[in-house]
Amino acid sequence: MSATESKGQPLPFAVAGVTMRDLLAAGQAAALISTPPRAPDPELAEPVADHREAA
Repeated sequence: MSATESKGQPLPFAVAGVTMRDLLAAGQAAALISTPPRAPDPELAEPVADHREAA
């Protein structure tokens, strides 16, 4: 057997130093940042008085 041949099943790929918790938190943060804010509900919005220009 040569040095390049594997001895059994290959190990699963893992990124050192990054936990699943960190990956999930990063995904949630990205979703929050990339989602535009909701428009206010018209029923709950306060009426805006018309502004008159200064004479």
